[in-house]
Amino acid sequence: MWYKTKVTDMLGIDYPILQGPFGGGLSSVELVATVSNAGGLGGYGAYTLSPQEMVDLNTKIKNATGKPYNLNLWVSDHDTHNGTVTDDQYEQAAKLFKPYFDEAGIPLPGKPAPFQSRFGNQLQVIFDIKPKVFSFMFGVLPADVLERLHRQGIKTVGAATTLDEAIALENTGVDLIIASGFEAGGHRPSFLSPAEQSLTGTFVLLQLIKEKVKTPVIAAGGIANGRGIAGALTLGADAVQVGTAFLATDESGALPEHKQMLFSGAAKYTSLTRAYTGRLGRGITSRLMKELIEKEKQFLPFPLQTTFMSSLRKAAIAQEKWDLILFWGGQISPLLKHKKAATLMQSLIEETTAIMK
Repeated sequence: MWYKTKVTDMLGIDYPILQGPFGGGLSSVELVATVSNAGGLGGYGAYTLSPQEMVDLNTKIKNATGKPYNLNLWVSDHDTHNGTVTDDQYEQAAKLFKPYFDEAGIPLPGKPAPFQSRFGNQLQVIFDIKPKVFSFMFGVLPADVLERLHRQGIKTVGAATTLDEAIALENTGVDLIIASGFEAGGHRPSFLSPAEQSLTGTFVLLQLIKEKVKTPVIAAGGIANGRGIAGALTLGADAVQVGTAFLATDESGALPEHKQMLFSGAAKYTSLTRAYTGRLGRGITSRLMKELIEKEKQFLPFPLQTTFMSSLRKAAIAQEKWDLILFWGGQISPLLKHKKAATLMQSLIEETTAIMK
């Protein structure tokens, strides 16, 4: 049967369908549990959480499902020099974005406080709580760290946006590799070359990786129905990761307006931008995104750009100025149909079964 693959055997799940582990509050315990209980692998993006928040989250997930689930972290969680920016960098960003803050009727924020990396402390939590699956983005882990995770029975999943990144991940000894195509919503987890130079489509990237890499591959980006799953499996994927379709469900942590936008005509138009976070990501095209094209040298690095933009986002939501907000979403958004995660899982399974027969 199509659903018996290396990934299902390795992870102990019924179907080779992974839910994208959204960060920034977009994941939810309910969504993770719903997907895992339906035989897939639920995922939670924990890169913004403190160690104690991760511990508390893990307890809640375990109380909601007895099935395997995935916790996700970012190896590289900032792009700053010494955690901060110069006064000149801040002034350039302030000048560029001031008209939008003025439009929202709020003052410009001050220079963001220096950022301290959290990854080391977060990784220790992974060692302590021992989730069945630990996925990571924006880099590779040292071989000794992977060896320790493997000794504890934790399956590891790295993300690649290029063939070179997939080879680098395999050389470190990861269990699984995600082939993240440029169609995907959210951030581009590139780490060897700039994200703008790492824009291979999912199905091309999948074939390139399968040609050179022996590690099982999970296809991600532009997959939201049985046709996408069947296509990925036919091209050699051992599983798929579905993001935007699950993000749009009632169970996700996205704002109601975000979900409505994903089911609207606006979802036909997505763009890649650094304007909101400082790292390249795909979302539904906004006026702010279009007006700031080719001005990215004036943005602050990740995550200080996120901090800088946080008050504008809050004000824009309160005032319903949706053209100032980034709503994450992939290029597959116009094909979304399901608003319940369980219904989506059932549809994915039934459609793929019908096609693969």
